[in-house]
Amino acid sequence: MKLKNNGIQILPIPKIEDPRGNLSVIENDIVPFDIKRVYYLYDVPSGSERGGHAHKELQEFLVALSGSFDVVLNDGEDERIVTLNKPYEGLLINPGIWRELQNFSSGSVCLVVASDVYIEEDYIRNFDEFLKYSNYKQKN
Repeated sequence: MKLKNNGIQILPIPKIEDPRGNLSVIENDIVPFDIKRVYYLYDVPSGSERGGHAHKELQEFLVALSGSFDVVLNDGEDERIVTLNKPYEGLLINPGIWRELQNFSSGSVCLVVASDVYIEEDYIRNFDEFLKYSNYKQKN
């Protein structure tokens, strides 16, 4: 199955190489939205999953700062798995995409850059409700 390209995209993050250690910077010219919130997931126990929701308006940019994890993406019709494991690439997730994060490696850190502050009403936390929302949105 192929997920529609308008829902997700891998974006490069500039990497400044230096023998003392590399540096990458995420600014508003990297992501297509104004950055309003930044948070990160870490110490995720083996076998645990995060996410399990979609957003109506929010855009997110996920980066594996350390280690790796899989992002399972679903647009209501198709599903795709993207493995993130490079700190100089990020996954842009547009609104209306269900996401689940799983298979976290030991010591992995997931950085999330978001287009807005936390707004509970923007979340769709039930997959059946997401499918209804997705179907409605595709018809209109």
